Amino acid sequence: MYIETEVKLKINSPAETEQKLNELGAEFVAEQLQTDYFFDDANASLTMTDRCLRLRRQTAADNKRFFLTYKGPKEQSNFKKRQEIEIEIKQEQAAQKLLSALGYEQILVIEKNRRLWHLGGCSVALDRLPLLGDFIEIEGPDDKTIAEVQKSLGLANLSHIAKSYARLTREKRAGRDT
Repeated sequence: MYIETEVKLKINSPAETEQKLNELGAEFVAEQLQTDYFFDDANASLTMTDRCLRLRRQTAADNKRFFLTYKGPKEQSNFKKRQEIEIEIKQEQAAQKLLSALGYEQILVIEKNRRLWHLGGCSVALDRLPLLGDFIEIEGPDDKTIAEVQKSLGLANLSHIAKSYARLTREKRAGRDT
């Protein structure tokens, strides 16, 4: 069982953060357009229990890939930790039909631009979401490694955001302050 461990931070200047990544010798991996389709049943049983079922279309250059992901409820932690099961699939439409046949319907679509880096044993994603703005996600093997990368980027003073992009988007669309 894989436990995803990450921190999400709202940033004001992605250009400054990217400059700092370059100064630190981070390895640039890819620029991606990610379209996330979230699914739930008629009773919202996944959403109500802080779980997620997502189909992702990821485009980088001319390469399209598709991933089906389940995320369990967040664990109690200073960092965002949750079980993650992800498989790469080849047929996006067939996956959507399968989910529908199992009683899951699409409830939300989120598109984001992601610039992905590797630094200090972590994956560092600079995300821009049209409705929400700019964020950085630092995913790594443990809290200590993630905290070190956060500090090296000069972001130690920023508050961690425990909410998912899906939840932040739903709240924003409902007119609530995020």
